[in-house]
Amino acid sequence: MRIEKGIYYSKDHVWLRLDGDTGYIGITDYAQDSVGDIEFIDLPAIGDEFIAGDVLGVVESAKAASDIYMPVDGKILNVNKIVSENPVIVNEEPYENWLVAVEIKNKSQVDELLTDEQYKEFLVNE
Repeated sequence: MRIEKGIYYSKDHVWLRLDGDTGYIGITDYAQDSVGDIEFIDLPAIGDEFIAGDVLGVVESAKAASDIYMPVDGKILNVNKIVSENPVIVNEEPYENWLVAVEIKNKSQVDELLTDEQYKEFLVNE
């Protein structure tokens, strides 16, 4: 299982990559492996606003449907249409295929997320 360095993780198996005030959000390798071959991803609309812990979307496979939780407060700036049209690419490259780009409302919330080392330790106990 891959864990990328330099990005942040939630205990809900969501990753966040920062680019200035924009955050790119996706699901981790652990998450995609847990749900199996992804058949459908339901994502929000551009302009929607969420607070940390809100359900951002849903990932569905033949095996399960799983909620995707927002790791920080933010407003949706962009939705990855490629992922919407071909969701199985998240199974193939979970860290290259972000789901949404968000304007982060409270950057201090990023400090509450896990580093790659902390996430690796979290998974050992999962």
